[in-house]
Amino acid sequence: MTTGVLIFISAVGLFSSFVSGIFGMAGGQIMLAALLLFLPVASSLVVFASVQIVSGSWRGWLWRHHVNWSLTWKYILGSLLAYGAMRFVSFVPTKPMVYLGIGLMPFAAFALPKSLTPDVTRPRAAYFCGAFVMALQLTFGQAGNILDVFFQTSPLDRKTVVATKAVTQLFSQVVRIFYFGAFATEAVAEIPIWAWACFMTTAIAGTSLAPIVLHKMTDANFRKYTKTIIIFFSALYVARGLWLLVYGE
Repeated sequence: MTTGVLIFISAVGLFSSFVSGIFGMAGGQIMLAALLLFLPVASSLVVFASVQIVSGSWRGWLWRHHVNWSLTWKYILGSLLAYGAMRFVSFVPTKPMVYLGIGLMPFAAFALPKSLTPDVTRPRAAYFCGAFVMALQLTFGQAGNILDVFFQTSPLDRKTVVATKAVTQLFSQVVRIFYFGAFATEAVAEIPIWAWACFMTTAIAGTSLAPIVLHKMTDANFRKYTKTIIIFFSALYVARGLWLLVYGE
């Protein structure tokens, strides 16, 4: 990875953290897509998780008074159960699988009838959400937009959504590092210390700028823009996955 590439990834990290700080989502998909252009899948997921831990921790701290802890603990318990089942499987997805898996799931969720719409506040839904998202993360490497669907359809206000998703995802990012880290040692080791410092600094900077916009946004606009972003990036992921299947790298 050249110096130019590392600076590009840092810049993407700044923008993606800013987007995630506003919507609690989408930034992760942007960051992961950029990493997949230059790194193998396992290495991309380890770097991605490391940056997300920093930005998510800072976002959770900024909005700590809005975290719904009841949903958070239920989500983590569901995630633990899924991780316990998945820890015996050593599996690294291909790039087309990552793109198609991430891209198609939200369309499937939005196509469900209203009675089955995933809402994280429904009874036992937080447990299922944690287990389902964790299983997808360890299968396809990323499932942030599926988590977004569970919160998008809930009655929670925008600040609670951003804060709660930030905290729930911290556990998932740590698990992702442990799960994929063994497959990524060589490529990750080639990234210099100064680049890691840039990744983390830009993640915090982007997250810190986001509240300026979120404070001015209404809950109605938050939900409208969130759904639009989910659909837009999911379509891009599907298109990229199909391209890789047909034409390869």
